[in-house]
Amino acid sequence: MYIKINPDNPQQRHIKNAVTLLKKGGVIIYPTDTFYGIGCDIMNKKAIEKIYQIKQRDKKQPFSFICPDLKNISKYAKVSNFAYRNMKRLLPGPYTFVLSGSKMVPKIMLTKRRTAGIRVPDNMIATSIAKELGNPIISTSVTDSDGNALEDPAFIYDMFHKRVDMIIDSGILAGKASSVVSLIDDIPEIIRHGAGNVDIFD
Repeated sequence: MYIKINPDNPQQRHIKNAVTLLKKGGVIIYPTDTFYGIGCDIMNKKAIEKIYQIKQRDKKQPFSFICPDLKNISKYAKVSNFAYRNMKRLLPGPYTFVLSGSKMVPKIMLTKRRTAGIRVPDNMIATSIAKELGNPIISTSVTDSDGNALEDPAFIYDMFHKRVDMIIDSGILAGKASSVVSLIDDIPEIIRHGAGNVDIFD
């Protein structure tokens, strides 16, 4: 299925269609504030395994996931006052925060240290889908065989339409990878400098 969604005012019927697919264990491609992402419901192990196959990724490298808002994060991670204050200043935005995962997060989504990468992107489509679903959705960028992120939904369709259940087109996304910041033990560590400004942690 291929649908076009208005990035500024997402049509609710399209959001509901995407969520219906996710609830059935479907895999979708959707826009974020950085790149197009491949996603599924983090509570569906079979769908997660399908994404590992699509990405040809080692299961020792868990995917990050999208929450609809900051309030929602505390269900899935241990958020200290320090972490909350800093995330509140930056979210929604192009950041992935590494936090200790809660018991709500399936083991397949956690590292050996039981940490998880969590995003609240500044993108109405991605956050609307997660909110309507009621669970976070996996976030891993759509890339070619060389690992380059794909910007053009028409090209993404040609490459992926037989491997996923839905592709959401919101136009060309010439983004940059998110900045990745660990806030474990309230010690900020910048793991990747990306689209988000991380000066507050210097």
